[in-house]
Amino acid sequence: MINEKTWDTIVEAFPKLLDYGVRITVPLTAASFAFAMVIAIAVAMIRYANVRGLKQACRVYVWIIRGTPLLVQLYLVFYGLGHYFHVNEYVVAIAVFAINEGAYMSESLRGALESVPKGQVEAGYCVGMSYFGIMRHIVLPQALRTAFPSLWNSLISLLKGTSLAANITIIEMFREAQIINGVKFEPLALYAEVAVIYLAFCSILTLVQRVIEKRLNRFGGVK
Repeated sequence: MINEKTWDTIVEAFPKLLDYGVRITVPLTAASFAFAMVIAIAVAMIRYANVRGLKQACRVYVWIIRGTPLLVQLYLVFYGLGHYFHVNEYVVAIAVFAINEGAYMSESLRGALESVPKGQVEAGYCVGMSYFGIMRHIVLPQALRTAFPSLWNSLISLLKGTSLAANITIIEMFREAQIINGVKFEPLALYAEVAVIYLAFCSILTLVQRVIEKRLNRFGGVK
């Protein structure tokens, strides 16, 4: 049974946690995902186009990022580089989250790009389209539709991963729960409350995903 003290803590903490979730966690996720998309598209396009030198650099980037923990990357930039240069914690968080997620998303996009039939590319050349025109109007739109479920899963994963920003002094939803717990000493109730809020955010994203997929199905489908 939940006693009165625990219930009062839950009720009192909820608006504070939700406020930090909406003001910090959600914008942090959105900004990081936007930059991650740019990185992912650029890396996937370079590897798809087989650009010498750059392709190898992209492969090394993906290898390093996927082979090291996100928390270590955050510490390396914030505390490592921060030891020698002044760094802003929000800039570091967005940059590291974007670079990390961009590596995973680029692999999803690369696979989607390679799934587009080569015949469509050849047909584009036959009608006088340039390489960039073919990529923009034929290949990339199809690849994005194919990769959409995987990319959206990356967004949901990124939303949950932003809780690691608490380790570099950012007061977001999880860090606020830690602060409140330091006063109220109700870890189970507070962290369960945070979990429920994260679950609610992710559930909303899942509903949005379904709506977008239904609309995409009307224009060619999501593979």
